[in-house]
Formats: sequence, structure tokens, C-alpha cells
Amino acid sequence: MLSPFNIIAKPAGPLCNLDCTYCYYLEKERLFDDKGVIAMDDNTLETFTRKYIHEQAGSEITFVWQGGEPALAGIGFYKKALALQKKYGSGKHIHNSFQTNGLLLNDEWCSLFRDNNFLVGISVDGPEDIHDRYRLNKGGSGSFRKVMKAIDLLKKHGVEFNTLTVVNDVNAEEPLKVYRFLKEAGSGFMQFIPVVEKISMQRQAGGLSFVLPENGKEASITPWSVQALKFGRFMVSIFNEWVKKDVGRYFIQLFDATLANETGQPAGICVYSDSCGSALAMEHNGDLFSCDHYVFPEYKTGNIHQSSISNVLRQPAHLQFLSKKTAQLPGQCRTCSVYSYCYGECPKNRFLSTSAGEQGLNYLCDGYRHFFTHVKPYMKYMAHELAHQRSPASVMAIKPEVILKKFGKDR
Repeated sequence: MLSPFNIIAKPAGPLCNLDCTYCYYLEKERLFDDKGVIAMDDNTLETFTRKYIHEQAGSEITFVWQGGEPALAGIGFYKKALALQKKYGSGKHIHNSFQTNGLLLNDEWCSLFRDNNFLVGISVDGPEDIHDRYRLNKGGSGSFRKVMKAIDLLKKHGVEFNTLTVVNDVNAEEPLKVYRFLKEAGSGFMQFIPVVEKISMQRQAGGLSFVLPENGKEASITPWSVQALKFGRFMVSIFNEWVKKDVGRYFIQLFDATLANETGQPAGICVYSDSCGSALAMEHNGDLFSCDHYVFPEYKTGNIHQSSISNVLRQPAHLQFLSKKTAQLPGQCRTCSVYSYCYGECPKNRFLSTSAGEQGLNYLCDGYRHFFTHVKPYMKYMAHELAHQRSPASVMAIKPEVILKKFGKDR
């Protein structure tokens, strides 16, 4: 029996109605010879739905719809998807998650989300002056006002939503401005994703410019990528405000994952786990890839029409992909005092050398070490409270010096 797995489905492929400066996915359109038509057809949708449900070992299944912009597939596509989920459901509990830039949302979309219990993720990078620095439409204008209109519609219809914020070179300078804005916007759950991209002047296979860590061609960090230590300081600033007054009120993915790792529970996200999770990406034509960040020709694992998902997950190439997070970890990481929090983070960011000359150090290492070292005593305190069936929110009433005195040293 297979362990639980996920597939990030892209019904409109890499197509998007925005032209975000830092987006690594827009250029993936070059990988598909679709004569300008990129859309998941009914046959692919049905094949995917049937296999995804029937091959899952558990009773809880989540369909994850992303892109590009998944709303470009049209509301009718998701009505078909829901009908197929009901047809092949086999008594399992089925959920849907939808990550969007929000520009196409209206009352009809929000009614669909509400009536079918979709969890909606909205991409927003901060207040208007920050958000509109990189999140532009095809005409080069900012998208902030339409995003905020979408958030208002979601709240009006009672749709559960969270926010995804890409931490870049601009918003990294104003962490509390970003955090307080998200709280005011009504986001109860926040994801902060550091953007780290390498780009080459030489085209790769498929005409791509963004490169993988193992690519030997000369490449440089994009100017919009966040500096490592600035990302760490960004998250520390937010944590310091959160730990004083927001624990239990606002949930932040990195903080949740860190506490889970401290208590020995699954982190809930692959980048902070000890191995890459089985989270495939599926393009509109059914092509499967080992990971959403590895949609490159060399990481294609099959096609939903040609193989069972079980066979794809058992392929030696895919198993090797999953193992390399640990197998290729430098010794400096293995002996690091905060290794059990980050586990080397995502392999796509591991392209630096250690002080001893070993390859595979994460670009964000300095930032994560700064963050995890700072929060470690607080995480130990909250884990202690949980172990005694008490709420970790009590951390807000304890003076920092008390926590540091008791939990500031490794025990």
C-alpha cells in the first residue's frame, strides 16, 4: 500500500493573466507544443480524478488546483471536476484547495467555493506600494486593487481563505508593515515563501532560462531574490510580534512547521521535513513531474494517461529524487544545531558551498540559522506546554527572559 501522496494539478498549465516579474513558471509554456491552446481536456480530468481517488490509501483526499492561474480553466471546468469527484468518490472525504491571484473571482466563483467548501489561497505580497512592485498585469499595471476586491468577495461569501506572500528583495525590508497589513486584510493563515531563483543567459532544454541547482551552466541570482539573512530577519520580526500577542489567533506556516518539528510531529510541508514528500505536479496534458519546482524535462516521471500513479511513485528516478534531500546533504548541515527544524530546506536552493568546500549548502542557510536559533527557546516552551495538555498561547504571558533562562540552552 502506498503512503499518502499529493498531486498539484495545473488545469490551465503555466498560463496566467498576470506577468509577475519573479515568476519562474510563466516560461514553462515553452515546454508544451499545444499550438497556443493550453487547457486540461475532459478525458484528462476524468482520468486524473479516477486514478487520484482510487489509488489513495487514506480516506481523506485533497485536490490541489494551481497554475499559472487555475481560474483560467473556467468555472465550468470545476463544476465538471466536482461531478467527477462525486462519481468516483467511493465514500472518501474529498476536499479542494485553490491557489489564485484573485483577478477573475466574482460572486459566481465565490458561491462555488462556499457551497463546495473550497479552501482558497490568495497571493498578495503586502500593501499596494509593495504588492505592485512585482505583481503586474500583462500591461505592466499593478494588480493590488483587484486582489483586494477578490478578498472582499471571499469574506462576503464566507469562503475560507489564506494568503501566500512571496518574500522578495522589496517586501523583505518591511516585515511588520506586511504582517500587519495581512492581519487587517483578514488572513488567519499566512504562508511566507522566499523567492530564490537562478537565471542563465543561455537557454536550456525546452528554451528555459531559470536553472536547477545542479545545472552546470553559468547562472546568477535574480535581483528580486531575497537575501538569506534578510529573509531570516524578516521572519524574526514577524515572530517577535506574533509571540507577544497573536499566538492562537493567527497561524503562520513556518511557525507551525517549526513547532511540529520540535514536538516530533510531521512538519506538514516538505521543505521542512527530513525528506521530499510525494507531491507530484501534473500539467494540463497529464504530464507528471517529481515536484512543482522541478518541472524540467529531466524530471518528467510519466503521464497520467500512460501509467498508474503507483507506478510513477515507484520509479527508480522518482525514488532517487526523493532521497537526494538527505543523501546529498553536506556534513555542516548534519551537525547544525537547528538541523531538526529545516533539514536543509528545499534542494532547489542548495547551490552554495560550505566553509569546508562541500557542495549543497542552502542559499538561505544564514537566514534560517538566524531565525531558528532565535525562536528555538520559545518553541521548546510551547512544546513543553503541549506535552502537559496546556495551550501554547500561554507563551504570550511569559517574559522572554524567563523563557530564555529555562529553555535557552539545549538540553
